[in-house]
Amino acid sequence: MASWICDKCGYNLEADKPPEKCPSCNQECSFVDNSCYTPDCAGKPNDPQIKGEG
Repeated sequence: MASWICDKCGYNLEADKPPEKCPSCNQECSFVDNSCYTPDCAGKPNDPQIKGEG
């Protein structure tokens, strides 16, 4: 499962694939995969360096 962040409002969710509409802002947005794959994240599920617009 990946971690996704809305590019419009910054809403985070964990899912295999992102929805077409954001559950938070109800907009059709592009979700960015912000899953953490580097040791810098210290075991956190998402990368704090990747932020949405919100």
